[in-house]
Amino acid sequence: MNASKILFLCALLGAFALLITQLPPEFLSLDAIRAHRLMLLDNVDRAPVQSAALYFALYVLISAFSIPGAALLTLLGGALFSFWEGMVLVSFASTLGATLAMLASRYVLRDWVQRRFAKPMQTVNEGVKRDGAFYLFALRLMPVFPFFLVNLLCGLTSLGVARYWWVSQLAMLPATVVFLNAGRELGQLTSLRDILSPGVLIAFTLLGLLPLIARWLFSRFTPSSH
Repeated sequence: MNASKILFLCALLGAFALLITQLPPEFLSLDAIRAHRLMLLDNVDRAPVQSAALYFALYVLISAFSIPGAALLTLLGGALFSFWEGMVLVSFASTLGATLAMLASRYVLRDWVQRRFAKPMQTVNEGVKRDGAFYLFALRLMPVFPFFLVNLLCGLTSLGVARYWWVSQLAMLPATVVFLNAGRELGQLTSLRDILSPGVLIAFTLLGLLPLIARWLFSRFTPSSH
């Protein structure tokens, strides 16, 4: 790893530490956002554009640094903004944050990983070029794969930034809709488990598997051309 990448990594860690230390204790908790909801609603009413910009910027930072709390911020968006305003803010902020995290992983780690594991990474890159969008869509929807891990792994591959952006934005929409709608009933929630019931988790998993199944069926039953 060259000096510029080491400096970039140090700056990234410094910014992460600064963000963590500046956030109030228990800031991203269900109790905290419930307790401050009325005050925040008043701020949105008095300064809607500034409030939306601040919310967007905070969401991007939380997503880019993979700090736990994006789901709670989505709930808060549902409580503070109209459905369509929240949809635009959360969808673009989460995708921008994810893309920044992926690019950081790519800049710092990709060259080393590609050299160290040249043969397996060649196979991975060929698979990503052929089916990368399908796998990314599935990973985004399946709750068993953490948000930060998907960003990190995609940064190590040759997946294009534009494809990464639109697939991520599309695949994260279902969860965004669920959490924004739940945010409208924020006062009645006791935990995130009230939203992510086993049935919802299974539905997301099946939805994520659909493109892979369709891709497999297409390749299985479509005659190959010679």
